[in-house]
Amino acid sequence: MRTLILGVDGGNSKTDVVVANLEGDLFDRVRGPGNNAHAVGAEATVAFLGGLVERHLADAPASRGVFYLCGVDIPSDRATLAAALEREPWVERATVDNDVFALLRAGTDAGDAVAVVCGAGINCAGRSSAGGVARYPSLGWETGDWGGSVLLGREVLFHAARAEDGRGEPTALRDIVAGHFGLSVPEVGEAVRYGRIPATRLGELAPAVVAAAEAGDPVAHQLVDRLAEEVVLMAVRALADLELAGATILLGGGMLRGGAGLLYDEVVARLAERAPAAKPIAVTAPPVLGAALDALDAAGAPVAAITRLRAAV
Repeated sequence: MRTLILGVDGGNSKTDVVVANLEGDLFDRVRGPGNNAHAVGAEATVAFLGGLVERHLADAPASRGVFYLCGVDIPSDRATLAAALEREPWVERATVDNDVFALLRAGTDAGDAVAVVCGAGINCAGRSSAGGVARYPSLGWETGDWGGSVLLGREVLFHAARAEDGRGEPTALRDIVAGHFGLSVPEVGEAVRYGRIPATRLGELAPAVVAAAEAGDPVAHQLVDRLAEEVVLMAVRALADLELAGATILLGGGMLRGGAGLLYDEVVARLAERAPAAKPIAVTAPPVLGAALDALDAAGAPVAAITRLRAAV
């Protein structure tokens, strides 16, 4: 019977799965909807993952599964989910961590690397060839974090509301908010406040904000500058914690993955000033590859399997 591994990258908007054998041959690749373990809890997350992957394991459990999931932020999150997964019949051993670690492994095999993911939220992790690991709770404002499309979208609504009533500067953000939701700015604010529009939907405004900044809107530009600074602060902090003068800086997530545009250019320019020995790279490999590669490592697969699976995925 063939031995299989399972790599899972789970975000707010989608969940990607790779099933492979110990030789690095790709058996299956699956995409499902998003899920947030923090929002729905461990048992619901395990049930969601089981429904997504169980039928793709060829009637045999995966010997190792690596699950890199959003909403897994603190040690108890990791321990609870790993224990719940290992009670399932479709995976024998499970490793669980935050989805930033998928980007960290997918982006490079280099020993010295830092990854910053900026999508719906923002997070950072790093590793050194000496064996060091840098990681942060990244729970949001409670742990001093700001960034990602959702928090950016909240600031957009704030500034649009102030432009609407004259407390703030005129800005294209006012028209962006109203046009996106088909409501006046005060109506959008009321709908978000009373739950008729989920606050997470404000993240949908992010691409238009970057475009407005590129077109010269000063308020939008200030927000993009602030987001770029947060990305750089995280990367520089990780380099210091790992005692690295330079490393590969992996930039990913929906707001950075393209490797082009004002936000990405601002990040690269600031890194050149603050960490000149670092090498920023926009990650183009799918993060789920990182989960699958770490599952191969955990299962004791040969080095050639890593190369084969990288090429396949």
